[in-house]
Amino acid sequence: MKDDHTLSFDEFDETVNPRSEHCEFDTVVEQAISRRGFLGGVLAVGGFATLGGAVLPTGVKAAVNRFAFDAVPVSTSDSISVPAGYKAEVVVRWADAMWSDSVAFDQDTRGTAKTQARTFGDNTDGMEVFMHEGRTLLTINNEYTNRSIIWGNRADAKPENDDDIEKGLLAHGVTVVEIGHDGDRWGVVIDSPFNRRITPNTEMILTGPAAGHALVKTDADPAGITTLGTWNNCGSGKTPWGTYLACEENFNGYFSAEDENHEVSAELKRYGVSASDWGYSWAKIDDRFDVAKNPNEPNRVGYVVEIDPRDANSTPKKRTALGRFKHENAECVVNNDGRLVIYMGDDERGEFLYRYVSDGVYAAGIDTDALMENGTIFAAKFHDTGAGEWLALTPETTGMTQAEICVHTRIAASKVGATTMDRPEWVTANPNSSELYCALTNNKNRGLKTNKGGDETPVGGPNPREKNKYGQIVRWTPMNDDHTSAEFKWDLYVLAGNPKVHSDDKAGSENVNLGNMFNSPDGLAFDSTGQLWIQTDGKYSNEGDFEGQGNNQMLAGDPVTGEIRRFLVGPREAEVTGLCWSGDRKTMFVGIQHPGERGNSNWPDGGNTVPRSAIIAVTRDDGGLVG
Repeated sequence: MKDDHTLSFDEFDETVNPRSEHCEFDTVVEQAISRRGFLGGVLAVGGFATLGGAVLPTGVKAAVNRFAFDAVPVSTSDSISVPAGYKAEVVVRWADAMWSDSVAFDQDTRGTAKTQARTFGDNTDGMEVFMHEGRTLLTINNEYTNRSIIWGNRADAKPENDDDIEKGLLAHGVTVVEIGHDGDRWGVVIDSPFNRRITPNTEMILTGPAAGHALVKTDADPAGITTLGTWNNCGSGKTPWGTYLACEENFNGYFSAEDENHEVSAELKRYGVSASDWGYSWAKIDDRFDVAKNPNEPNRVGYVVEIDPRDANSTPKKRTALGRFKHENAECVVNNDGRLVIYMGDDERGEFLYRYVSDGVYAAGIDTDALMENGTIFAAKFHDTGAGEWLALTPETTGMTQAEICVHTRIAASKVGATTMDRPEWVTANPNSSELYCALTNNKNRGLKTNKGGDETPVGGPNPREKNKYGQIVRWTPMNDDHTSAEFKWDLYVLAGNPKVHSDDKAGSENVNLGNMFNSPDGLAFDSTGQLWIQTDGKYSNEGDFEGQGNNQMLAGDPVTGEIRRFLVGPREAEVTGLCWSGDRKTMFVGIQHPGERGNSNWPDGGNTVPRSAIIAVTRDDGGLVG
């Protein structure tokens, strides 16, 4: 395999498990939606305009301007850009102290395993704020670490000893940190009793249908109940009862085998597991990551993990009832009848969009464990007519046991014929309606290759462009505003593109212009006013198809009019990801991940310093609300 530290998770998966070039061309042609239909913006779908905005209810008028800021221009600078009247300051960086015995970050060595265990984790992603006893608890995914940065002090940017490997391992996981405002700025509350690092070594328990099943039993855990750790957590979620949901995504890149020719099972291949890892070498210090010795260990990862940030001694729970795949985030909605509904995307080319519906109903004081252990998983089927349906993944529809469905959820979704999607990432619910939005970030294989399960990826429906470089955001509304309904109506809120370079469907939808263009929507979140925030994780070359789009960014969208306006631009070679607000809504917390992943950034400290992922606080100069 190519030894390239700039290889992304997706590129790694393609290298170790290349897709078939086969695609049914006739089906592609039949299901493709014409360029005229996209760019005209007039294709009526279930009461919605196909692109850019919704039909307003009778008597309701769209606001002239819902945005409390002037648009920020594109930037390629190594800094944070925010509108006039706003400021952005760093709250906490990778390897910052959390306890008084934490050792300050060493620019030369990049720290040790011991120092990393007592400091903030790396590459922030999904995060949530929890207000508890007047305290602000920020809970954050530390998705992964850049090998070329964490081991950048080594001659070949590779681990030279076991401590190097362990340091990389301990930079992963989840961080719970109390933060406070001193009247001037936000910062970490050192030695807070709520401060906690959750790592790949933290003890956890498996719950739900897969717990105790043969597929999750190992020699170290013959009961199949107790497991160690969480890693590569991408998006997040927040339950109605105040716990955090960390979502395991590209877990496969950490397993390997001493024998590079070792063949894993077809089920593990579907999830990208192979004899080669992504360069972290964890199997060299822990046999559970050796897939030849422990073939069931990968079945114990890929879940939504529930964490109580208010109790630093609590044991995290892996909720197998919600399914196993490369989770992006977990958006919780309490339905009108009290049932808990959780929407989730599987962030890989040609994979699926899911929904979980609890059997029981939520009420204050009930046993919430049951809500996330007993329920049904559904996969989405989109029709070109603008209609859609949720297909239940049950023993009757799949021919699999309930435990098998929870472990091999991708296989179950393939069996029922769910729609292959352009990498479904964050899902978010509109607080002012029953609408849901999902970022479909991109898919270079659309219309060209099958997914890992051999499912076709035809052009059409919510995935309208072949070899999709720019991505789109799909929106849907459940029938009768019932989130448990089997039916829904959908449209596209925006089709990202580049009108500077293209004049066809690659230019984007009508609500994309030279002043707000972007590519690869990823993170999505609504604020309390019903404004949609869009974060990007795309190409920042500023060349070719991406000319004029600059660094990754964050934009605000009006779900009624479809207008989109750029609010923030990140530093060089960084992803803008993770978004939440302080209890008084006067501070917006934003994550900046992997600055300088290709060696061309020194953010946030400047000079010749090591680039470090960080959380920033965005506030208004006049002290007003930010979302």
